[in-house]
Amino acid sequence: MSMRNLALVVAATAALGASCVLAEEGPNLGKPISQADLAAWDISIGPEGVGLPPGSGTVKQGEAVFMMKCQGCHGAKGAGQPNDRLVGGQGSLPGDKPAIKTVGSYWPYATTMFDYVRRAMPFAESKSLTGDELYSVVAYVLNLNGIIPDDAVMNAETLPKVVMPNRDGFVRFTRGQ
Repeated sequence: MSMRNLALVVAATAALGASCVLAEEGPNLGKPISQADLAAWDISIGPEGVGLPPGSGTVKQGEAVFMMKCQGCHGAKGAGQPNDRLVGGQGSLPGDKPAIKTVGSYWPYATTMFDYVRRAMPFAESKSLTGDELYSVVAYVLNLNGIIPDDAVMNAETLPKVVMPNRDGFVRFTRGQ
């Protein structure tokens, strides 16, 4: 091996050693997330309703929110096309015909519906609804499906108590069993 090649091998080995040291330290990108920053993303609401935000809403208030922010995609009174339909279909899951999967026929918990609407709706402006708007529009859709009465008020206390028609249609997953 010539001296020139030996010098290249030594230089390459030194560079490789230096890069290994840098790799152990990490790329030094970003910063650890704070609890406050994490809280803004930690918005999951499960069946029991733990973590529901403050606010409340009525069916009547929800109708106004729905007309302004939801009707364009879901149609009048939630009776949109099959993929956008929110009402009807109760009893269609166990039948021979294709199931109509709507809030009233498919969703097992009102709280997980709230979670979905909170994260994903309105489609072009996800996460833009206030707590009061969320509870209101969920109340309206539940009412359209005949699940809650016209005078119902939805909030963090009442929403988890709503019994959905398909509540027992899913197998409950429990960790460690």
